[in-house]
Amino acid sequence: MSSVPDSPKEGIDVTAVLYAFLFYLATLLLVVGTGMKIRRYAKAPAPLKIPTMPAPRSQGGVYFRMFREVVLFESLFKSNKWIWLFGYLFHFGMLVVLLRHIRYFTFDVWWWVQIIQPFGVYASFAMTIGLAGLLVRRIVVNRIRYISSPSDYLMLILLMGITGSGMMMKFVNHTDIIMVKGFFLGLMRFQINELPMSPVLLVHLGSVVFLMIIFPISKLLHGPGIFFSPTRNQIDNSREKRHIVPWAKKLEE
Repeated sequence: MSSVPDSPKEGIDVTAVLYAFLFYLATLLLVVGTGMKIRRYAKAPAPLKIPTMPAPRSQGGVYFRMFREVVLFESLFKSNKWIWLFGYLFHFGMLVVLLRHIRYFTFDVWWWVQIIQPFGVYASFAMTIGLAGLLVRRIVVNRIRYISSPSDYLMLILLMGITGSGMMMKFVNHTDIIMVKGFFLGLMRFQINELPMSPVLLVHLGSVVFLMIIFPISKLLHGPGIFFSPTRNQIDNSREKRHIVPWAKKLEE
């Protein structure tokens, strides 16, 4: 794209430098922090055979169960249809919106990213409805409000702020997306290009940076954590095979 700057310009605004530093820092913390958490999950012992019944009797069945859990939120659907609806609206909408944002990180926009562009606009409404429903649930339902911590509300409000500011840039206060794309393409080549000085854009990007920083220490880690849940990833074969973890085997020797 000829309109995307290929090199940093002289006299780059201090705000662009600040946001570039924040995105580098946030990316480092996100990757390293999440990787350390996943490593900790992978090494955590599972001394008991505790798959939630009815459980699959084969490894292929476990894969299929995990697929249904990750893609369809099966257990949530069985437990509460309203929470499933709001949760699914949010997660599916977020997926489409994130895929739509790939255009800011590639010179030539891939064909399938072009196709989903209009759907990403509607997905933002789905995200908003889902987040609003989950927030109201934490406020209205007594037993949920009782176990909710301030961080639970913070996560929902932060995500609503990111979604809301993004929608404002689309429908109310438009920003120069070509310049935004040039900024992020520059960061990928360790260059700092100009960034539009739109207050809504700066709030949007600042909220994203904050989310990236706190992600490794937040409850949002339930995303990768579900793959390490023994109630979901274990086979129901306790009668056929004794379940014993490596550290327990050493104690028996």
